[in-house]
Amino acid sequence: MAGSNFLERFRPLGAPGAAVSTGSPASDVPDPATELAPVFAALAPTIEQCDSIVADARRRADNEVAGARERAAGVKARARAEIGAEQARAAARVLAEYSATEAAVLDEATRRAAATREAGAARVDELASATVDRLVSDLLGAP
Repeated sequence: MAGSNFLERFRPLGAPGAAVSTGSPASDVPDPATELAPVFAALAPTIEQCDSIVADARRRADNEVAGARERAAGVKARARAEIGAEQARAAARVLAEYSATEAAVLDEATRRAAATREAGAARVDELASATVDRLVSDLLGAP
């Protein structure tokens, strides 16, 4: 019975009607290891193929990770190399903005100084004329 149909492991018991077990294991049933050995033997090539696929996938993944690390290191090195140039560009932008602001302030100061000089020159002329008139009037004795 060891090589026969799986369903023959159970023998019918009793007639229908009473509630009893439907069957009992046959006495000449082999142990599970003996019964499943051919199944596992048939699966061995598939298991080896799966192991090979997994190993190949791991190798490819390791290669991808190594490549990604190399690319990341290259990006990092380029970024570090470009830091100085970017800092110089940023400093130039700040200086240009500062120079533009400084030029605007200088222009405004120059304009105000010129206006002050003109106002001062006009005032000096008035004061000089008034002072001369007073001195002449004091010297001539006129009230």
